[in-house]
Amino acid sequence: MIQGLRRLTAYFVLCMSCATAVWIPASAATLAELTNQDTVAGLKEALTRGSQAAIQQLGKENGFFGNDRLRIPLPESLQKVESAMRRLGMGKQADDLILRMNRAAETAMPEARALLVGAVKQMSVQDAKGILTGGDDAATQYFKRTTSDPLAQKFLPIIRKATEKVQLAERYNAFAQTGTRFGLVREEDAQLENYITRKALDGLFLIIADEEKKIRADPVGSTSSIIKKVFGSMKF
Repeated sequence: MIQGLRRLTAYFVLCMSCATAVWIPASAATLAELTNQDTVAGLKEALTRGSQAAIQQLGKENGFFGNDRLRIPLPESLQKVESAMRRLGMGKQADDLILRMNRAAETAMPEARALLVGAVKQMSVQDAKGILTGGDDAATQYFKRTTSDPLAQKFLPIIRKATEKVQLAERYNAFAQTGTRFGLVREEDAQLENYITRKALDGLFLIIADEEKKIRADPVGSTSSIIKKVFGSMKF
């Protein structure tokens, strides 16, 4: 009987050793075993999906105006003017200006699609691996570096056209320029279309960051096998 127990114990230890030998290296090696092709493919698909989701969310009526996090207000330096307008019974005009500012940002959003997809296509293996092992917003920071300037150039004429329909735009610009001379308004806020463009970009990258965090937090929840494979490897 003692001899039988010894054999059973030895068999159990051997089984546990084998299981450990197979399981631990397989898990630990998951990231290392990803090919460059896997890494780039997974990142490109994830970023394309994330950016498209952001554009879809923002590029519709109330994408900005209906979201407390994203609604574009008047610049802080001009909010005193807004208060004065409301005291003088011009609240409707102030509300209309703010609404149309946000509508202009919403109108510009679809222009971001081609530039964001282009940035994804140009991604190198080094970019992809840096994003994969970076922080929760590493992909968002990549988009900022590669698309901020061309996006601003795309947005500006669309936003300018939209603000031309706003009767208070000229008043805004005139007041802001006067305020700039006295150091009350920052130079980048002196023109309404420039201010809206900057805030639109801020909102876009904020939502892209939200989408990135979702994928990193729950890659298994993705319907894409390559996204599961690449981002799932980071869970070990």
